[in-house]
Amino acid sequence: MNVLETKNAPGAIGPYSQGYEVNGLVFTSGQIPVDPASGEVPFGITAQTKQSCENVGAILAAAGTGFDRVFKTTCFLSDMSDFAAFNEVYAQYFTSKPARSCVAVRALPKGVLCEIEAAAVK
Repeated sequence: MNVLETKNAPGAIGPYSQGYEVNGLVFTSGQIPVDPASGEVPFGITAQTKQSCENVGAILAAAGTGFDRVFKTTCFLSDMSDFAAFNEVYAQYFTSKPARSCVAVRALPKGVLCEIEAAAVK
């Protein structure tokens, strides 16, 4: 098992890793929309979805894979009324249409609107 770590995605804010590579599979931790350079969270679901996708992409790249190799995502929204706007941005990144679960949750860390985790083949 290899721990994944990159400065191009936010560092873990708890007792976990950004991701793991295990037997040719890559698993990212849930990525909230924190800009790794500034530590800031952009405003609105569109900008937050984009940043979460960028963070997932950075971890995938650190593992030597990419969005086209993702086979499963789990997405969390703090408000299901953001579903359509979230999907519009998400579809620009996850073009291979991986299997997905998308659920509404009561709250997410730092009060963000979305979080995305992914599993990919290396």
